Amino acid sequence: MGALTMVLVSLLIFVIMRIAPGDVAALILGEEEGAIYTEEDLQYVRKQLGLDRPLPVQYFVWMRDMVTFNWGNSLFEELSIWDEFRKRAPITLQLVTMTVVVSLVLGIPTGIIMALKQDTRTDYFLRIWSLAGLSVPNFWIATMIITGGVIYFNWSPRLTYVSFFDDPLGNLDLFLLPSLALGYSAMATKARMMRSTMLEVLRQDYIRTAHAKGLGYYVVVYRHAMKNALLPVVTIIGITIALSMGGSVIIESIFLLPGIGQYLIGSMQSRDYPVTQTLVMVFAGWVVMTNLVVDLAYGWLDPRIRLG
Repeated sequence: MGALTMVLVSLLIFVIMRIAPGDVAALILGEEEGAIYTEEDLQYVRKQLGLDRPLPVQYFVWMRDMVTFNWGNSLFEELSIWDEFRKRAPITLQLVTMTVVVSLVLGIPTGIIMALKQDTRTDYFLRIWSLAGLSVPNFWIATMIITGGVIYFNWSPRLTYVSFFDDPLGNLDLFLLPSLALGYSAMATKARMMRSTMLEVLRQDYIRTAHAKGLGYYVVVYRHAMKNALLPVVTIIGITIALSMGGSVIIESIFLLPGIGQYLIGSMQSRDYPVTQTLVMVFAGWVVMTNLVVDLAYGWLDPRIRLG
């Protein structure tokens, strides 16, 4: 199923890039203002880029190069796509990792508190707070963070990238706000899922039995109830990992993080076929692999699934 998904994504992005308005050859020749070129110049550039070949040939050549990691060069910058990817991938992976950590640290305790304080003011307040996270787009939150900081506090986040190995504190400071903007939405789904599953588990017979045996309240909640309530949240964690990769496309552009997302946006704006097609396939592969790992983890956590 994952292989079929990858094939369908490859066909979709290939067709979209070809039917989109504009001619990449004309963009290359017309980079300088007032550039004059003829139809022969256009045909020459198309031939150099391999765009004069039939579309099925272009597709299969691209897929062959994709599988063999021969990703070629950017059409405009003429830089190796693989080298650029290796340079930018750690930045995106760090953003995704910190986003997942933020969503877990905020979401799971919030869900537990909502369940334990069911139908109280605390529960209502946290439910509204989590609902806002589901309703507000993360790119709007990121924009408001920067805008509000500049207008009301005369402050702006650090926008110059620095490596973790060169300046650990400066690097974490750079990634904190982007990860919070992405993690808030992800936190909301975990909190609400944790609340519902926790309430369901707390009503089970074995929880009442544990209380009847004289076990302490926190022992029952955190050792017995929380472990079983976390199982459905594993699926949400996998979704968070996949969606954070996609959300990084916009967030990286807002906070000027030179990761894969910003690289993809730039290639789409310039109609850089090789870069856009390759990065879309990378994102699709990330989602497929994440779903596979989640399925395996689900079976490991719940033996009943393996037996089924």
